[in-house]
Amino acid sequence: MRESDQENVAGPVLFVVATPIGNLEDITLRALRVLKEADLIAAEDTRTARKLLNRYRIKKPLVSYYDPREETRSEEILSHLASGRRVALISEAGTPGLSDPGWRLIRKAIDAGVRVVPVPGPSAILGALVVSGLPSHSFAFEGFLPPRAGPRKKKLVSLREEERTMIFFESPRRAAKTLAEIGELWGERKAALARELTKIHETVIRGTIPEVLKRLGDTPLKGEVVLVIEGCAGRRRSQKPLSAAEIDSLRRRLKLSRMEAIKLAAELSGRAKREVYREYHRPQ
Repeated sequence: MRESDQENVAGPVLFVVATPIGNLEDITLRALRVLKEADLIAAEDTRTARKLLNRYRIKKPLVSYYDPREETRSEEILSHLASGRRVALISEAGTPGLSDPGWRLIRKAIDAGVRVVPVPGPSAILGALVVSGLPSHSFAFEGFLPPRAGPRKKKLVSLREEERTMIFFESPRRAAKTLAEIGELWGERKAALARELTKIHETVIRGTIPEVLKRLGDTPLKGEVVLVIEGCAGRRRSQKPLSAAEIDSLRRRLKLSRMEAIKLAAELSGRAKREVYREYHRPQ
């Protein structure tokens, strides 16, 4: 198979290179060649990058490229590209730009007329999806949910009727809590929690959300976590109205005010808030 014509044309190129998400053997031959031939490697974390480069005896100039410095470093890297150099962009793991720094530089390079060439490879998103056992013909990746409770709940409510399989990144300390909230707001769903994919302690827990939570227990999680959740599969938006007792239970579990709980109950059942309000306050 011949090399990409994009790589054979003279001039600057920004290569977007996917790197291993754990196991260092999960790198393509093409990715290794591109890294060896690049004039400069822009890495989200130079310490992680050096482990990979040292493993394959690649010695190239490195520049760090992480979130707080993404804007300023973009200009620096663009100046290298403007001078005709070839730059390989890599993230700490997986594909740059997917919940990682990179998309700003890619956008700026495109706007500057620089050729941007993908060098595909490992992906925690696809890895978790294909081992989840959930439908993979159509899916939606939402990255990390908002860390604050209010925005996170609002986001989850907005996604409740999504029919595609849903994929989220989550920190190990929040994974169980987030999964419980999804179960609370979305109802009965199948799920998979994938942890430390391609690494020594790789773990995939499958089942309904309560089953996954039960298997997790109280043991603190460590490592990278990907949550894969079954879509609503065309369920009717209109659900059985929540009783006053169920709304009060929802309010206590999610630490909501009474009006917030009534509003959420209305959203979950697809009914008017005033209707739910009247029923909630109706004498029993």
